[in-house]
Amino acid sequence: MSEISEYINNDYRPIDARETVASIKDFFAEEHFTHFPIVEESVYVGSIGADDVETFEDDKEISQYRYALEGFFARTNMLWLDVLELFARYETNVVPVLDETNKYVGYYESADIIKLFNETPFLKEQGGIIIVEKGIADYSIGQITQIVESNNGKILGMFISEATVEKVQVTVKIAIGGMNDILQTFRRYNYEIISEHQEDNYLNSLRDRSDYLDKYLNI
Repeated sequence: MSEISEYINNDYRPIDARETVASIKDFFAEEHFTHFPIVEESVYVGSIGADDVETFEDDKEISQYRYALEGFFARTNMLWLDVLELFARYETNVVPVLDETNKYVGYYESADIIKLFNETPFLKEQGGIIIVEKGIADYSIGQITQIVESNNGKILGMFISEATVEKVQVTVKIAIGGMNDILQTFRRYNYEIISEHQEDNYLNSLRDRSDYLDKYLNI
């Protein structure tokens, strides 16, 4: 998997705070970024949103709208998952990158980080997806791992895909093998299986019984 810093982009220079709103509107119209970094004397001062710019007066400098700048950024040594979180939190497709001395070094584009995500075993390797649900006070990542590995499965990745005050759903990707045994073990530990699986003997048995009952009642 590539280092995330390899994806730092400098195809476009940051916008200078002295540039006019009209020129920035033209830039956004051509490039379709949601945000772009603003610098003042080469120092990063925040990112301006394309939607915000549309409400500004064309002949003014962007520096006159400093209040509208958003101060999010990534560090050069930040993990790719943390960068991915920034994209989601600020609903942006561009995240400026600063080094440890706060010097602006470039920006990340969301498409590049998603491409990096696609290189992870979670997406790249073949396997099966299981989504399990349990009470938020009762589930355990360690227990989930133990259930999979005790049935000769290998975890390629997992994450909490949904959570409420009462329950949590965990999405697990495993290397294919022993899927039915894994599903039944989850049930024995009181996990509800949210995903559907052809290999699930328990559900297949319920379906067979339901089909038999339907035929019996229709006689």
